[in-house]
Amino acid sequence: MRVFRTIPARADIPIALTIGNFDGVHLGHQAMLERLRREAAARALPAAVMTFEPHPREFFAPDQAPTRLSSLREKLETLAALGVDRAYVCRFSYDLARTPPEVFVERVLVRGLSVRWLLVGDDFRFGARRAGDLKLLQSLAAEGGYVVDSISSVTIAGRRVSSTAIRAALAEGDLDLAAQLLGRPYSISGRVIGGDRIGRTLGFPTANVRMRHNRPPLQGIFAVRVHGIGSVPLAGAASLGVRPTIHAQGAPTLEVHILDFERDIYGRHVRVEFLRKLRDELKFSDVETLRKQIARDVQETRLYFAGLEAATEARQLGR
Repeated sequence: MRVFRTIPARADIPIALTIGNFDGVHLGHQAMLERLRREAAARALPAAVMTFEPHPREFFAPDQAPTRLSSLREKLETLAALGVDRAYVCRFSYDLARTPPEVFVERVLVRGLSVRWLLVGDDFRFGARRAGDLKLLQSLAAEGGYVVDSISSVTIAGRRVSSTAIRAALAEGDLDLAAQLLGRPYSISGRVIGGDRIGRTLGFPTANVRMRHNRPPLQGIFAVRVHGIGSVPLAGAASLGVRPTIHAQGAPTLEVHILDFERDIYGRHVRVEFLRKLRDELKFSDVETLRKQIARDVQETRLYFAGLEAATEARQLGR
């Protein structure tokens, strides 16, 4: 997938396009991307996505913006895996926010991108004061030389799939619901970096994973799988939080104790998949009490994965 960090003044080739923030690239987004790929192939056009960085709500009110489900890198990796040919990362700014919707269509969609087929959500809004909508896009389509189509929201068991619903599920520790709405378990990717080695002194060495954002959508202690180290994912117990027993005012940190693993993996880029929440983060009276609780967390993690393995074997025997 080719990634463009700016919108060109003149397009090099015509494209099929969909527009959105795509935070988390959940099942609703995936339905849009499947439709995009299908229509792009029928028209012999590249399937392209326009997304925004930062999120408009982060730009206008960073302290009140919702937590991100995915970093820009994670988003782009997922879009590439889902068959997108081109991604245009549109830098959100005051100039863009003040652009009249008619000017956005002519300057960006028609001249800059040469859009021939456009897909948006049925509630899509754009341009200054969010005045642009599907009806306006349709009214300008003939002059702009594009066809515009819309797609309705995806629902699962009567629940609308949205980034907001996924954030709520993660905040409540309902990882099964979050995975159902995402179409996969929630994960965080990052590079393994050096830490303070507290886990090693407690007998449970951890891989410290650098996070792109300091406001993760979930906190606590989790059973996880770690991808990116070997040919198969590795089981582990993860702590995601501020570590109140160690630091009075710590920043959110993701630490993973990989079960039965002692290799040096500093510098590796890994993906941590959250499968089950074990408990909330707690402040303990001393380090020894913390060590005993970590031992219980690790044992509970082992039992969880043993149960998964037994369930898998039972399904295979039942075939």
